Amino acid sequence: MYGLEKEKKPFEFGLETELKKDRKKAKARLDEIDEHIHEVKKEIREGKSSKELDDLGVILHGYTATKKVLNKALKS
Repeated sequence: MYGLEKEKKPFEFGLETELKKDRKKAKARLDEIDEHIHEVKKEIREGKSSKELDDLGVILHGYTATKKVLNKALKS
């Protein structure tokens, strides 16, 4: 019925809820991910075969998405 619906909580990743509790762990993870992003970018700059570049692009997108989730968890 109208107005009787339960309010839904916003979706949170398991990693997000875990890292909200422990800020030091979140900061360490963020630093780790930054290092990995720099390594992947370095590999991309060196130039590899097109298959390897595609794979590195996917990995880079994964790391940047994880970084966004961590930054969101740290802000809230």
